[in-house]
Amino acid sequence: MLKNLDPDAVASVLEAVADVQLHLDAEGYCLDVAITNAELTDLMRIPWRGQRWQELCVDEHAERAQTALSAAIRTPNTPNRVDLNIRASETSDELPMSFRLIQPTDGEGVIAVGRDLRVVSDLRQQVLNAQHAMEQDYWALRQMENRYRRLLELTSDGILVVDEGTGRVLEANSQANVMLGIEGQSIIGRPLPLDSMEMQTLLDSARETGATSLRRMVLPNVPHGSDVLVSFQRQGAESRYLIRLSSTGEDINLQDMHLADTFQLAPDAIVQVNSDGRIEQLNAIFLEWISVPSPDQVIGRTLDNWIGRSTVDLSVMLSNLKQGRPIKMYASVLKNSVGTTSEIEISAATVQRGDNPKIVFFIRDISRRLTTDHPLTEQLPRSIEQITERVGRHPLKELVRESTDVIEALCIEAALKLTRDNRASAAEILGLSRQSLYTKLRRYNIGESGADEQN
Repeated sequence: MLKNLDPDAVASVLEAVADVQLHLDAEGYCLDVAITNAELTDLMRIPWRGQRWQELCVDEHAERAQTALSAAIRTPNTPNRVDLNIRASETSDELPMSFRLIQPTDGEGVIAVGRDLRVVSDLRQQVLNAQHAMEQDYWALRQMENRYRRLLELTSDGILVVDEGTGRVLEANSQANVMLGIEGQSIIGRPLPLDSMEMQTLLDSARETGATSLRRMVLPNVPHGSDVLVSFQRQGAESRYLIRLSSTGEDINLQDMHLADTFQLAPDAIVQVNSDGRIEQLNAIFLEWISVPSPDQVIGRTLDNWIGRSTVDLSVMLSNLKQGRPIKMYASVLKNSVGTTSEIEISAATVQRGDNPKIVFFIRDISRRLTTDHPLTEQLPRSIEQITERVGRHPLKELVRESTDVIEALCIEAALKLTRDNRASAAEILGLSRQSLYTKLRRYNIGESGADEQN
């Protein structure tokens, strides 16, 4: 269609879309230059004329520049794209530019049409900065959630969070389960068991006034009565009841509870070892997970027989614990007696008993933990931290490939968000062709990648 246009009109179009035009000879020397964007003063200060094409760019891109020039000479009338960093005059700055090289059919040199990519580079940096900020916010929320759950378990009162619309329990600590007589199973997801007119009146009062309400009630495992404190909170479209069950009766006295009973009833595996890592005590959950019938078959043996990808894991943890540094959420694996493994998190601390320190390991099975927050694919990790947790379980080559895929997919998602899902603009921001972007959208299962492609 453009072949019927006047050459002067074509030249005007090039001036409108290009920032710089170079006329190169077959050896790559610049014969003429035209700066079409007067705002780019940096380009005007570069001594283009008389310099070789390869010497205009930084050393790392010289071979790339020569390859593009050779390809343009071999294939006349065919544009060849190359992205180069051009040296700025009298400074150490580098100007990122995208060139299209084409040799006319008359064979009189090569025309290089270039565009300044600094705006695109700035947008890419903003995408990466946004992703970094998102990762920091995510881990800050994770740490806050862990502190919140630990505080729930440390209190001697029963704590419940109940959804106002459904009446179901959203959060509860283990003490609430005990006080409500629901030991051995979780109350989370079930209707609030305090289904009485008195309790309903208490909830209604808290909802109407927004203030806390207090009333003495008899609970299943607290025959002497409990102070029930209810507070109502509304945030956005969500409404929650915060319920505290406080007991001063004799039956719920944590000071008199036997530590051994708590040790055995814990929902996670607990193992006590000496400074050499040899097991001294363990609870029933740990025996169940490693498929061993009797504690006599375990006591006296080192813990690395069942945890860790190798003996290194236990050595690293013991070394940190001996220096007074507790272990928090250390990712590892648990091996049972039949050879199967499962993903676990380990927390550990040292308890000083005179000259004989004891080390207690708290082991949590995370093999069935849901990890669908903002998924990319079913297998792809979501962040670099998740990839580093896989060290020792997968080869380095696979971890490097996953890291590249994660960064690429996150950048594509951020670009789509910045452009409000405009695929053409996102491709321009990312420096990709539209076809390449569609391919990557299908690869990472991002959005409805086929809709725009068909349009």
